[in-house]
Amino acid sequence: MRTPIPGLVVASLVSLTAAGSNLRATGQAGQPPAQAAQPIARPELVRQPYSPADVEFMTGMIPHHAQAVLIAGWAASHGARPEVRTLCERLVVGQRDEIESMRNWLRDRGQPVPEANATHHRMKMNGMEHDMLMPGMLSAAELGQLDKSRDTEWDRLFLMFMIRHHEGALKMVDDLFDSHGALQDDDLYKFASDLYADQTTEIERMQKMLTAPSR
Repeated sequence: MRTPIPGLVVASLVSLTAAGSNLRATGQAGQPPAQAAQPIARPELVRQPYSPADVEFMTGMIPHHAQAVLIAGWAASHGARPEVRTLCERLVVGQRDEIESMRNWLRDRGQPVPEANATHHRMKMNGMEHDMLMPGMLSAAELGQLDKSRDTEWDRLFLMFMIRHHEGALKMVDDLFDSHGALQDDDLYKFASDLYADQTTEIERMQKMLTAPSR
C-alpha cells in the first residue's frame, strides 16, 4: 500500500505537474460532452491493476469537481472582486480538464461514467441506488444562498464554501490512501497526489483572501 499523503510533506508535491497530466485526455477543454459516455473498456490502455476504491474515488470526484465548476462560474455575474474572479477562472479551466481525465480513466476500464455536469454521486447501498453529496459539497440550500448573494457577500460566502469544498476533496484523497489495495495504478497515484498538493495550496490562498480587507 502506498504511503498516505498526509504523512508526506505537501510542499514536495507542489512541484508535480498539473493534476491528471498522465491521464489520457480527449476532446476540447471546457466543452464536456452533453451525454454520459458509454462504458466501453479499452484494455490496451490499462497497464496496471485498479481497485473498487480507485473506481469509487474517480466516480465521486467527478460530481465534486462539477459543483466547483458550477459555482466558480458565477463569479463574473455575481460581482466577485478581481482576485476572486481570477481564482474562479482558473478553477473552472483546471477542474473541467480534470473531469475529462477522470471520465476517460473510467471509460478505459469499462466503468460507468458520470456526466461531466453531474450534481450527485450515485451509489448502490443494500441493492438500491442513492444520490449523495461527496464530502464538502454544498447542499441545495447553500447553493441557493450563494446564488442570491452579490459583491462582497458573494466573495465571502464563495471563499468559505470553496475552502470547505477543497477540504472535502482532501478527505476523499485521505480515504483513498487508507483503502486496502488502492493506488496501484501509477497514473491515479500521481493524479491524487497532485490534486492534494494543488488544493492544499488553493486553500491557503483562499484563506488569505478571506481575511484580506474588504473592498
